Amino acid sequence: MKVLVLNSGSSSIKFRLFDLDRDQVLANGHYEKIGENDSTLHYNDRSQVNNVSNHQGALEFIVEKLTSSEDGVIQSPDELTAIGHRVVHGGESFKHSVLIDSEVLKAIEEMIPLAPLHNPANLQGIQMSLKVFPQAQQVAVFDTAFHQSMPESSYRYAVPSDLYAEYSVRKYGFHGSSHKYVAQRAAKYLNRKLDELNLITIHLGNGCSITAIKNGRSYDTSMGLTPLEGLMMGTRCGDIDPAIPQYLHQRADLSYGEIDRLLNKSSGLKGISGNNDVRQVIEAAESGAAPAKLALEMYIHRLKKYIGGYMAILDRVDAIIFTAGVGENSSFIREKALNEMSHLGVQVDLEKNEEKSREERSIHSPDSQTDILVIPTNEELLIARETKETIQKSH
Repeated sequence: MKVLVLNSGSSSIKFRLFDLDRDQVLANGHYEKIGENDSTLHYNDRSQVNNVSNHQGALEFIVEKLTSSEDGVIQSPDELTAIGHRVVHGGESFKHSVLIDSEVLKAIEEMIPLAPLHNPANLQGIQMSLKVFPQAQQVAVFDTAFHQSMPESSYRYAVPSDLYAEYSVRKYGFHGSSHKYVAQRAAKYLNRKLDELNLITIHLGNGCSITAIKNGRSYDTSMGLTPLEGLMMGTRCGDIDPAIPQYLHQRADLSYGEIDRLLNKSSGLKGISGNNDVRQVIEAAESGAAPAKLALEMYIHRLKKYIGGYMAILDRVDAIIFTAGVGENSSFIREKALNEMSHLGVQVDLEKNEEKSREERSIHSPDSQTDILVIPTNEELLIARETKETIQKSH
C-alpha cells in the first residue's frame, strides 16, 4: 500500500510518500511560504520556487511533481488511495487514529481552542486534501492519542473540577507519535513484548518532552494542556510558576497575547543564552560564555528532575530512550542528563555514547541496571502505518 503522509502548517505542507509493501520512502519534501510571492517546493533534495495562493494549490503542485515524467514516483494520483494526516490535538475525543468523516472534521474544529496555532492549519490541510484526493481514504493521526492511556491521577490538574468538566482543563501531552514509535522500536531491539516494558522516552528537539511508559502505555508525560508545560526547550520556558503571567501583566504591562508569545517563542534556551540551537549553545558554553553555561545547566537540571521523578513513579525502568534531533545526536546532553545516577542503577558507557551513528544502539555500561538506548524517531512512518492499520480495520 502506498500512503501519503501530510503535515499541514499555517503556511506550509510537509509530505512523505511511503510504499509500505516494499518498506520504501518514495518521495519526501515540504512546501513553504504558501500564499507568499516566494512560495517554494522542496522535493527530494531539490527546490523550486512556485507561487501558490493556498494549500489546495500547493497540494496540486505536489501531485504534479509526484506524477511528473522527469522525477515522479507514481503514474497517477489514483494510486494515492491512503492519506495520513498529522493532527496535533484530539482532546479526549480520540484515543486512536480514525478515518476522517464529517464528524471527525467537526471534532477537530471543536479542539481549536486547545490548539489555536496548530489545529486550524491541520484542519485546513485535511479539507484541501479531501478536494485534491477525493478517491482516497484519509486518516487522522493525533499527537495526543498515545497519551490518552494516562490515569486520571496523572492527567488531572489540582484545580476545581468544574474547570475540567466545562472547559476540558487537563494534561493531554504531545509528541505522541514519536514516543509511541520509539517505544515500539525499543521492544523489538530488546526482544521483549511492549506490554511488559516500563520505559522512559525522551524526545529532545527544539520542542522537548519526556514520557513515562508503564506496561507499554503512556502513564505520564511532561507536556500538558499545551506544549508549553514540562522540560525547558529551545524557545519554550517549560514549567514555571503559574502566577508569572499575571505578574507580568500587572508589572510589565504586557498583554496576555504578548506573554504567550514571550513564553513560547522567546524563552527556554533562547531566553537565557540568546540562541535556541543546542549545538551553538554548547559551543558558546565551551568558549566561556556565561549565559550559555547557565542555559545548559538549567536545561540539564530540569531534564534530570523529570528522569528521576519518572523512575520513582514507574517502580522499575527497563530502558531510558533518547530520540529526536538533540536526543539522537548530542552525546554531551545524554551524558550530562544521566551522570551521577549510578545510585539509581543508571550508568552510561562514555565510549559508546560518543560513537556517531544513525542506527538504533545501546549506550549503557555493562554495570548499568537500566538499558540506555538511542533510537532515531520516525513519526511519519508511524503515521503511515497507523493509516494503513486504520483503513484495514475499517473493512
